[in-house]
Amino acid sequence: MGSKYTKRYTEEFKRDAIALVDSSGKTVTAVARELGISSESLRGWYRRAKADRGEGAPDELTSAEREELWRLRKENREQQQTIEILKRATALFVKESDR
Repeated sequence: MGSKYTKRYTEEFKRDAIALVDSSGKTVTAVARELGISSESLRGWYRRAKADRGEGAPDELTSAEREELWRLRKENREQQQTIEILKRATALFVKESDR
C-alpha cells in the first residue's frame, strides 16, 4: 500500500495527462515535469492506457484483465480457506464418530 503522503489523482486528470503525452509529441518525462507529477506515475498510466487500447506489449495486461486476475486470486484464496475449514471439520467429525 502507498504511504499516507501518496498523492491521489482523479481519473480525469490521468486521462488528460495521457492525452497531453499523445498530442504534444513531448516525452513522458517532459510532460510529467510540466504537470508537476512523478514521471514514473505518468509512465505507468500511459503504459496501462496503451495496453487498454491494444497497443501495449504483448504480455501487458489490460485493466479488465488485471481486475479479473485480482478477482480470481481473491476467489481462490477464499476457496482455499473454505477447503481448510472443511478438512478440519471432517477430521473433527471422524474423531467424534470413533468414540
